[in-house]
Amino acid sequence: MTRFGSLRRPGALISVAAAGVLGVGLAAGPASAHTPSFKVDCSSATVDLSAYNGGVTNHVKVTVQGDDALTVDQDFKDSYHTVIKLPDHSSPVDVHLVVTAGDSAQYNVDKTATAPVCAGHSAPPSSSAPSTPPAKPSDSASSTPASPAPSASTSSAAAVPASPSPSGDNLAETGSSSSTPVIAGAAAVVVIAGAGILWASRRRRTAQH
Repeated sequence: MTRFGSLRRPGALISVAAAGVLGVGLAAGPASAHTPSFKVDCSSATVDLSAYNGGVTNHVKVTVQGDDALTVDQDFKDSYHTVIKLPDHSSPVDVHLVVTAGDSAQYNVDKTATAPVCAGHSAPPSSSAPSTPPAKPSDSASSTPASPAPSASTSSAAAVPASPSPSGDNLAETGSSSSTPVIAGAAAVVVIAGAGILWASRRRRTAQH
């Protein structure tokens, strides 16, 4: 009996040691199995969470800069997988991932990745570049007003000569007046009368001789 008892003690010790090692391995296995994967390119963001502790509640949240409609905010158990299609963008976009492990804070994840601009899309011009000011008119051009063009009425008025003043007494008359025929008739009567008188006197003289 003493011999068999001495043989059983080392076997019992080996069994206890093996069980302890196995228990430590099982306890350490789930703790080291949390596997988060987070990939972002120009058109999508991929989140792959595997081997998490399914006995607790884990949480994942994904936000996309400038687009609240793409936000993911939900609980999961042992795994989670999603692919978020990013909208077309002309400038880089930040994607933020937050994972909260229900069993220990050491497995939490807080990462930000930037989605670059896809090929064929150029970045928008910087808004800080100064704009070209409008050309300033010169002082001489602004101070000298443009002379107005002469109107048609002014040109026609300049072409018509001014009418003579009715009170032009000092100007010589160049045409005949209305009294010219009367004077001419009176002169003719005087001439005829003188000729008659001269003829009568000559005849009288001739008759006396």
